[in-house]
Amino acid sequence: MDYGTLRGFVALLILALFIIIVVWSYSKKRKSSMDEVANSIFEEDLALKEQAAKENKERHLDTDSKQETNNNV
Repeated sequence: MDYGTLRGFVALLILALFIIIVVWSYSKKRKSSMDEVANSIFEEDLALKEQAAKENKERHLDTDSKQETNNNV
């Protein structure tokens, strides 16, 4: 077997692996997990926005209580 034939077999092996991976990743069994992973970025973004809003509200409440204390003095 010469070098050209070996390169041909390796190329066919890589092509077969590529096709297997594509078929595996787009199979119906994987659809639900792929959809979950795809939408996870939106869940993380929503959680970060909710956390930022909560922290902002807490800061606003702290500022209001300090202003009331200063007004009473």
